[in-house]
Amino acid sequence: MQPAIPLIELEDIQKVFLTDEIETHALGGVTLDICHGDYVSISGPSGCGKSTLLSILGLLDSPTSGSYRLRGEPVEHLDYAQRARVRNREIGFIFQSFNLIGDLTVRENVELPLTYRGLTAAERRERVEEALAKVGMAPRAKHYPAQLSGGQQQRVAVARALGGRPSILLADEPTGNLDSKNGDAVMALLKELHAEGATICLVTHDKRYARDAQKTVHLFDGRIVNGQLAAAAH
Repeated sequence: MQPAIPLIELEDIQKVFLTDEIETHALGGVTLDICHGDYVSISGPSGCGKSTLLSILGLLDSPTSGSYRLRGEPVEHLDYAQRARVRNREIGFIFQSFNLIGDLTVRENVELPLTYRGLTAAERRERVEEALAKVGMAPRAKHYPAQLSGGQQQRVAVARALGGRPSILLADEPTGNLDSKNGDAVMALLKELHAEGATICLVTHDKRYARDAQKTVHLFDGRIVNGQLAAAAH
């Protein structure tokens, strides 16, 4: 029986930035598999390459060299339009700064990415209602971001990511702008989503949250220095 193909396969990913003829090696030979249903945390000190790696995983940036396969298909050389289409269908983003649009309601913020998918109004409405219910924000559907707490805004951001029914959720320091109580609540929500089958890749500098993951990857100077499966209890 053939083993299942990982959802994401990175092999020898290198990323070099050139500024004023100075080379900065942000990533140096990163190899990583993420399988369906995984919960992976990426941690490490500031400047170690965490955000660069997440940008490559999310098709927001391209590696200088190396291969990236998504569902077994190479994606590192896709053009801008192709990358945008794959991002919209396969990847859900949760950012530290929420990135909600202030003059749109909660419902409209969650619906916006779906308008690029060719879904009917009824299909969009169904997905928005399902996503908001999952994060406990359905009663706030008509509110605007300014009327919400930071924790509530992040829950809306999670709902927006879930609305597209992505293959993977990429969370970049999702608790960075939250107090500890709201941060814990958002991380509990991610654990709950993972228990329901979501595939999650989390960038965090908080060791407590990194330990929630099944698989931990520690970066230092752009290289993986420790990647392991978490204890079986997880």
